[in-house]
Amino acid sequence: MFRSFSIFNYRVWFIGALVSNVGAWMQATGQSWVVLTELTDNDPAAMGISMALQFGPPLLLVSVTGWVADRFERRRLLMLTQGALLLLAVGTGILLLVGAMTLPLMFVIAGLSGVVMAFDNPARQAFVSDLVSRENASNAVALNAASFNGARMIGPAVAGVLIVAVGSGWVFVANGATFLATGVALLLIRSRELVPRAHAPGGSRLADGFRYVAGRPDLLVVFAMVFLIGAFGMNFPIFASTMALEFGQQADGFGLLSSVLAIGSLAGALMAARRDRARIRVVMFAALGFAVASGASALMPSYWTYAALLVVNGFTVVTALTTANGYVQTTTDPALRGRVMALYVAVMMGGTPVGAPIVGWVAAEFGPRVAILVGAAAGLVAFGVGITWMLASGRVHRHRTRRFALSLDETTPVSIVSPEPEQFSDEVAGTTPIRLPGTDAAAAPRPAPTPRG
Repeated sequence: MFRSFSIFNYRVWFIGALVSNVGAWMQATGQSWVVLTELTDNDPAAMGISMALQFGPPLLLVSVTGWVADRFERRRLLMLTQGALLLLAVGTGILLLVGAMTLPLMFVIAGLSGVVMAFDNPARQAFVSDLVSRENASNAVALNAASFNGARMIGPAVAGVLIVAVGSGWVFVANGATFLATGVALLLIRSRELVPRAHAPGGSRLADGFRYVAGRPDLLVVFAMVFLIGAFGMNFPIFASTMALEFGQQADGFGLLSSVLAIGSLAGALMAARRDRARIRVVMFAALGFAVASGASALMPSYWTYAALLVVNGFTVVTALTTANGYVQTTTDPALRGRVMALYVAVMMGGTPVGAPIVGWVAAEFGPRVAILVGAAAGLVAFGVGITWMLASGRVHRHRTRRFALSLDETTPVSIVSPEPEQFSDEVAGTTPIRLPGTDAAAAPRPAPTPRG
């Protein structure tokens, strides 16, 4: 489960990221509560707009940010983005402390943060593959998710206490201080021990990432499932804050719900770290589990029963997203990984500008329970997309020995367009021998075609 910790650079990065993630969750909780209760009169639609402004830039800038992550040194790029986020956090905190913050100004800050994160996220995602060898990449991605969700157990609860005790402004100032941990970690990383970067022949082009994903039907299916869950199911700040108010809770009660959600999220990330590789079927059935758990949580009669179901919600959604992330990372051409990960981040986070305003409006007009059911429906549709592709691609067969059982074939090669097919995993490149009908000999799979131009 923790095999990536044997690598010095990854240990340093993990510790710095864990501290920074605690601060990030503090700020996310503080921002949601400030917009909902201090800058508006309990208006979840305003929260949806704030989230849309923050998560929209990764979608709008996807081609540029992915190219930047592949073209420039990722460690220096992360130093720049982390420094910019530090300044934005401290500036927001000061404006809140002096009483100068307004809703339009908060929208502007959310948009600026989104622009910086649009460059930060693909570089951060791809940087994991610079720290560990390819066989440990899936494990490192899962441990990163564990760090993110472990911090989620601490950050929101601390933010709730700080808001009640000293005011919301100090939450943002404290987050600014946590960015220093990432900066120190980036300085301590040993450059000579980084995994050599792969480069595409003929230089890197902005459109290469789009062409590559378009030639990978398995990635298109994963992206579709991630979009549905990210756009309509991952709006936990709206769900938790409005449900907390419905149950008569204050900021500390809202923060506690976020921390409870993180218990299941951390368990899901650690379970993903135990698996030898990431599989699409895990994403599919985790999406189904998320739909069931979300639907049940919308029916809970009390604060504590709702909180208990959030553990299952966190487990299923993080299992789906962490496995999807690991699958994309480990089956993508290393020379195009930054651009592909930029597309992945854009799909996952860029769905928020579409879903968050809709979910926020539904919560305002029909109540938070109906909004949660919208997220549950999205999870069910995501499962439907995955299982439809599995059936249509011929990966589901009758079991050879058990009469009423089915077997799932995940070794069937997919169509790949890549300049360097030999660098892909066995599952995707199709290096598992393929037996020809009517013969006992295994035929070697055909290499993927090289794109022209």
